Amino acid sequence: MFKTKAAIATLAAFLLPLIGMGQGRASGPGQQPPIEEIIHRFAAAESQNKIARNNYAFTQDVDIMTIGAADSITGRFRRTSDIVLDDRGTRFEKITFFPPSTLREITMTQEDFQDLAGVQPFALTLEDIPKYQINFIGKEKIDELNTYTFEVKPIKFLNNERYFQGRIYVDDDDLQIVKVVGQAVPEVKNQKFPHFESYRQNIDERYWFPVYVYADDVLDFKRGPSVHLRMVVRYTNYKKFAGDVRMVAGGEEATDEEVKAVKDKNDAGEKKKNDVEKPPEKKKPELKTKPPKSFR
Repeated sequence: MFKTKAAIATLAAFLLPLIGMGQGRASGPGQQPPIEEIIHRFAAAESQNKIARNNYAFTQDVDIMTIGAADSITGRFRRTSDIVLDDRGTRFEKITFFPPSTLREITMTQEDFQDLAGVQPFALTLEDIPKYQINFIGKEKIDELNTYTFEVKPIKFLNNERYFQGRIYVDDDDLQIVKVVGQAVPEVKNQKFPHFESYRQNIDERYWFPVYVYADDVLDFKRGPSVHLRMVVRYTNYKKFAGDVRMVAGGEEATDEEVKAVKDKNDAGEKKKNDVEKPPEKKKPELKTKPPKSFR
């Protein structure tokens, strides 16, 4: 994902025709469903989450750093954006903070931006199933959640496509992916991509959306020095979109007034929803894991 400057190091900077199950049916307490059913259900939920997220406004903050001696920051890439939509569902990215990059040891590549938009937020949808081999590893407790754990790797690589390789953790109640640990692949030419962790949060008691992705890895380039990389991507302020912002001709970037109108309308809708009395609900288990302090 990144290339070194010597050979231009690339930053790689937060599921299947054959499916290797490891077991056809995994035995265990609590009458767990067949493994094939778990895979189908979490992949279907992942597809629904990906589609549903297109109807939400949110803020995306990307922070990529190279680290030197004594934990000093030697270079940095920052970009903060508000993601909003118009009535026709057209998505706009309003960049609110984008200082000049000071990265010197690595260079962002097209693959890095593909991973930020695809592999890191959403690891495995129904559409991806024919591309991967998936092996059931076992069960693991993460914070308040009991999860099924799967090892995932691509069956083969196609040109210009990005893939995930690593582990996914599936909530044993909702059967939805709540955590992803792995790497974007393939690494082509002199590119290296960091190992990352992606965490989800339950939104509106229905969807599990990504809330942050982080990495702290050393990229060992074949041609050029190794580079210590840290990356944090945060997704915050998820709000179900309900507005009548006008369509911008030609797909141009949304104006400040349009972004403000969307936020004001969403805020008003949220207040109205919260004003309606609801019967008490049982609190849903959550992931409480936070990134290391150095990422905050």
